[in-house]
Amino acid sequence: MANWLFKTEPDTFSIDTLKQQKVSCWEGVRNYQARNMMRDEIKIGDQIFIYHSSCKDVGVVGIATVVKEAYPDHFQFDQQGPYFDPKSDPDNPRWVMVDIEYQRHLRLVSLKRMKANPALSEMPLVKRGNRLSIMPVTDLQWQETLQMTGQF
Repeated sequence: MANWLFKTEPDTFSIDTLKQQKVSCWEGVRNYQARNMMRDEIKIGDQIFIYHSSCKDVGVVGIATVVKEAYPDHFQFDQQGPYFDPKSDPDNPRWVMVDIEYQRHLRLVSLKRMKANPALSEMPLVKRGNRLSIMPVTDLQWQETLQMTGQF
């Protein structure tokens, strides 16, 4: 089992939305490196930190679990949608998505606090220049982040 961090803008899709839906597809990833991780590495049972970005309270806000491995992101074929990709072929889809299930909310662990924690210095999220929407999280980084919530 692996750990991941998925970034989302809460005014588009939040941890509250996921809680309400219970299970949701994680669509719209249009970065090849993030897509490759979804396609090749993310497996059923993997844990995910849900991370709110581009908002007032930026940081880790909840936990989800992968319940369906990568399959074609059908939004790439929706000509009216924001994730349409005219170069993607239905016989060889370019983009994939996974399904995730809500587990629980966490007390916010802000990016500022994460950057100040030396135990998280190698975490892709806190390293300069990393803008991926999907990132791996080591077991140590996972446990340290959970400790920072003060809930465990």
